[in-house]
Amino acid sequence: MRSFRSHVLVLTVVSGCIAGLRADQIVQNPYAGITLITRTETTPRPETMHIAEIDLTAPGIVFQFTPPGGPLETVRQTTLDYLNQQQAQLAINGEFFLPFPSNNPNSMLVGFAASNGNVYSSFEAPVQSYAIVTNSPAVNIDPSNHAGIVHNDPAFADGKHVLENVTIGNALAGSAQIVTNGVNTVPVYADATHPDGLLTPGGPGNYSNSNSWYELTNARTAIGLSQDGKALVLFTVDNAGGSRGMTVTEVANLLIQDYGVYNALNLDGGGSTSMAMQDPATGLGRFVNTSSDNPNGRLEGSNLAVFAISVPEPFSFGCVAAGLFVMVIWWRMARAV
Repeated sequence: MRSFRSHVLVLTVVSGCIAGLRADQIVQNPYAGITLITRTETTPRPETMHIAEIDLTAPGIVFQFTPPGGPLETVRQTTLDYLNQQQAQLAINGEFFLPFPSNNPNSMLVGFAASNGNVYSSFEAPVQSYAIVTNSPAVNIDPSNHAGIVHNDPAFADGKHVLENVTIGNALAGSAQIVTNGVNTVPVYADATHPDGLLTPGGPGNYSNSNSWYELTNARTAIGLSQDGKALVLFTVDNAGGSRGMTVTEVANLLIQDYGVYNALNLDGGGSTSMAMQDPATGLGRFVNTSSDNPNGRLEGSNLAVFAISVPEPFSFGCVAAGLFVMVIWWRMARAV
């Protein structure tokens, strides 16, 4: 009986350690306040996702959005180059931008943007109205890491003011708010059935509610917030390297159901989808995801960098120590039988 119980104890502890290393999900804590999840799925299609959960209350967490520069609004950089330039620990691609496609190293961002309190891009009615809603909301992270969704204040014609009584810090807009107060709010096209639709039918794909841009499977980038505003979620899914992407509706539902996201925006996706991280052991930057543009990543109009404090990785040591402890107990109990 003692021998049987000792085996049960060993299996219980070992299975507890293995639970964090399931084949479909790997969870890492590379920096204080940052949890990085690599998740794979086989249904409804092969998908590889990278999700960074950021504790906005953790010491050392700081943000930096691409500052203005060049003759337009920003100078284009890959997400990895921006990470390395800023010596940040994590970075993700940001807003839609124009001109595109183009070899122009400079860009205009589509929608509201601010870097360290400097608002340099306005809410707007975009030409890509088949995909981007007019005056699309933005995520704002103030200097104290209070984060929330902000909206255009129509009382100001310049489009650089928000309705909310907040301090503007680093802010970026998406194509639309896809999660609002815990509900999927992926936009629809204006037609006879949806007279209040936020999107304009047509565009290069002749988009409509039966052929929505948001229902195409593609690489996607999204940014979300928990209901209490204490957690920021950065999401990417690839359309390369064996992964076949997701629809925006699928992204929104996943963020709500699996990651507790209460409000979220869809950011620039497709070949722009990029997440990069500084290796905590070597200090070298690398892409976390696989770009569907090219191995070196697309030159983005903007990127969001996250700074954090390095911490030792406790997981492996904890499991090894637990395993050794159980083995000693098992050996002693086995000898006593």
